[in-house]
Amino acid sequence: MSLRLGIDIGGSGSRVAIREHGPGGDAAGPRRELVGERVGVTAAGSSVPETALALLRRARAAWPDEFARIDAVGLGATGLATLVAEPRALAEALRAELALTRAAAPGAASGTAAHGTTARGAGSPALPPVAVAIDAVTAHLGALGGASGAIVALGTGAIAFGSDGHEIWRRVDGWGHLLGDRGGGAWIGMQGLRAAMLAHDGVDASGGALLDAARARFGDPLAWPGQLYTRDDRAGVLAGFAPAVAALAAEGDTAAVAIMTEAGAEAARSGVAALVPGLEPRLAATGGLFAAGGALALGFAETVAALRPDAMLQPALGDPLDGALLLAGRAAEGDVSTHVPFVWTAGEASRREASS
Repeated sequence: MSLRLGIDIGGSGSRVAIREHGPGGDAAGPRRELVGERVGVTAAGSSVPETALALLRRARAAWPDEFARIDAVGLGATGLATLVAEPRALAEALRAELALTRAAAPGAASGTAAHGTTARGAGSPALPPVAVAIDAVTAHLGALGGASGAIVALGTGAIAFGSDGHEIWRRVDGWGHLLGDRGGGAWIGMQGLRAAMLAHDGVDASGGALLDAARARFGDPLAWPGQLYTRDDRAGVLAGFAPAVAALAAEGDTAAVAIMTEAGAEAARSGVAALVPGLEPRLAATGGLFAAGGALALGFAETVAALRPDAMLQPALGDPLDGALLLAGRAAEGDVSTHVPFVWTAGEASRREASS
């Protein structure tokens, strides 16, 4: 039996999980997980590295006995390729954090830890390989289980990704709430607040119900700029209004229905763009926003059918945290290597790549 650790970091929150796996790599037990903080973005970049290390430390504190048996770590994070200066350094930092536990493990001093010895020489306990990836990679692994095809992930942000896991890597969107994330939670929240502000200004009364919902959440519109423009976690704050937009759409509010329908259409356009030649015509939708169904799901399905009628819409097999655990499994088996700007490795996998 092996034990793997996965980390999933998004704009609205973060999670860490461990799970037992059998000799063939199949899950052999329940996924145990902890919840962490959501990331922020400042002039210095994203807080993903700090959040990841904090989650690893929480896991060590919560599961000390199991933590010493971890044989690989996989991480998927938002903004890893665009807002983190050195993703490979994050992989190394996570591996260094694991060293603290390995050094204290029984048998470490004599080189008899469960993983043998490292390249540093006899007497040094081996460290598990670590693979870190953009969130689209782990969303793809979780949704399709490593099969060829494309996925669209809608959470706080939005990203589409097509891959066969080896030669084809196609990213669409995931550029953050200022430049993209079309159809994601922050996009929906922003569209809802824009419609509410138009109603407040007397330009378009159709957003009246959205204005009432926004007032209930944020107070007087005069206070909205101060609550949004000054926040490091602005995307998460905007996404926090998306459930109110979805709820109004479910009640039939015209403005909210239009926003949710367009969100689904935007997600479909990204998904189809990621389904490049060479991939199986398979498209999976993942993320909490799709679970609500309704206008967003309808807009997604109708747009995919119009743009790519041969594409098969497939239910997601798992979520991005499952994908992070699967990435850890591939790292343990040496079946993953650094592929900038999507995946970065540290440990055994990266050594295999260097020697190949």
